[in-house]
Amino acid sequence: MLSNSLRCLMAIPPTAAVDFCRCISTSAVNQHIIKLTRLRVVDNSEIGKLAMAEGKPPRCIHVYNKKGVGTIGDKVLVAIRGQKKKGILVGVKQKQSAMIPKFDSNNLVLIDDNGTPLGTRIHVPIPTILRTILKEKTLAKGADYTKLLALATRYV
Repeated sequence: MLSNSLRCLMAIPPTAAVDFCRCISTSAVNQHIIKLTRLRVVDNSEIGKLAMAEGKPPRCIHVYNKKGVGTIGDKVLVAIRGQKKKGILVGVKQKQSAMIPKFDSNNLVLIDDNGTPLGTRIHVPIPTILRTILKEKTLAKGADYTKLLALATRYV
């Protein structure tokens, strides 16, 4: 319910103000990457640019780790423009441990099934810890993430 002073400032009649408040829905900001989390594509891939320009960012379908909650360096499956694509998280909003930066948005770089990036440039700074994380995962899984690291021009 709006207070009387706020109604006066907004110049809305009391009955209309109540209806107006019912139309607005707010939800808490997701601080971790789980299913249906919206992500921001930060590379210059064609499908990523179109999705972000339309205002329909990709949503996480699956996180490829045992916990089910994505962190920096994890591979995720996303739904983007009616297609399923894989990507790597290069920045997340959640609270990080020491020496890992916290980002304002959940950033994603799209990759192929074999691990090569779809874009040719990454527009945001990437955390330096990502170098060691991706090298460990490369040795464990056999995928080649060195191309992804070569696209990054700035590190934080």
